[in-house]
Amino acid sequence: MLRGGSVLRLQGLQAEGKGWREIARETGHSKNTVKKYLRDGHPVEAKRRPQRRTKLEPFIPQIEQWMSEGLFNCVAMKQRLEKMGYTGGVTQIKAFVHPHRPPRQVQAKRRYETKPGQQAQIDWGFCEEQDENGRTHKVAVFVMVLGYSRSIYVEFTRRCDIHSFLRCFIHALEHFGGVPKFGLTDHMKTVVSGRNDDGTPKWHPLFEDFVLTVGLTPKLCRVRVPQTKGKVERGVGFVKDNFWPGRRFTGMADLNRQALTWCQEQDRRIHGTTGERPCDLMQDEQLNPLPSPDRLQKFLREERKVSMDGFVSWDGVRYGVPWRYSGRTVLVRQVGTKIEIWAEGECIATHERSDRWSGLIRLPNQYEGLDAAEGRIAPKAIAVRVAQTDVEQRPLEVYEQFALGVGAC
Repeated sequence: MLRGGSVLRLQGLQAEGKGWREIARETGHSKNTVKKYLRDGHPVEAKRRPQRRTKLEPFIPQIEQWMSEGLFNCVAMKQRLEKMGYTGGVTQIKAFVHPHRPPRQVQAKRRYETKPGQQAQIDWGFCEEQDENGRTHKVAVFVMVLGYSRSIYVEFTRRCDIHSFLRCFIHALEHFGGVPKFGLTDHMKTVVSGRNDDGTPKWHPLFEDFVLTVGLTPKLCRVRVPQTKGKVERGVGFVKDNFWPGRRFTGMADLNRQALTWCQEQDRRIHGTTGERPCDLMQDEQLNPLPSPDRLQKFLREERKVSMDGFVSWDGVRYGVPWRYSGRTVLVRQVGTKIEIWAEGECIATHERSDRWSGLIRLPNQYEGLDAAEGRIAPKAIAVRVAQTDVEQRPLEVYEQFALGVGAC
């Protein structure tokens, strides 16, 4: 007996105009078999094997009742049916229940919008840079988005530590011209280090000092729920997909100049969610004023210890300072394309910021006067023995009176 597929093949060959003998020769079937299935041009239906009775069939009414009551867990059904005499597997139950299972409900998310000046969302991302030698390096990108206007600020750095985070944070506030009421971040180590006994966040000390200085209230998004700060999450992805691919730049300063221009361009486009230009909505942002620059200076400087050969390491590059500061702690500050090194309230060295990932940059006259200083020998500490004639002479009676007085006591 031929199955359905074989019968269809015979019909296809007949439709091509081939005779019974030719069809029999091609298919390997006998001529009588071909005639049987194609006699008078009418196909003969292949007989189907009768479906066997399954072990589940007697229990189908019970399963249907359970489904009407809301039970669709097939494992639970199997456990109950076994008590009723069912000896089959769970696969049969799943095959029967699957067409009747209600569709899974989509977990919809309510879009959360903030009022003007209420919130900024902050996050880090990472991109890959290829240097002139073909080596790849990870570059951190700081992104801040204002919740109401969707205005964006982007800055690239070599590091994403607390000092880089606060420096970029200040630059973003200066770019927007004010301070929002709340700042929303995830549980990054530069923001929070854990929880107190009462469950409140244990803020990073320097970050806590910073938000108190600028007048911003920090908020943490829910753990493993990135949708809480979806605006900046999409902003980071937008930077990676729109700004970064194929970008050409000569160094970090040039890269950040291009990033700032790109931010201004994006603020002038129609935003897909609000239907407005961020630059127009920025006029309605009610940001609080920035504190005075002198109050922010301490967050823009980083402590570094000078090596014994007179160099300070910053972003992987070693910058020279006068040799007399070797072994001492100094403050390093980035001002535009310059690196300033301060000690005791005085700027002791200024360098052009290097865009290399390593290297040594000397300071002119860095070791001036070192040879002369090494030639000087510091005087040794000594004690002086005086001549015996210089000691005060006293008559013996004085000592005898002194001894009598002690005895009397």
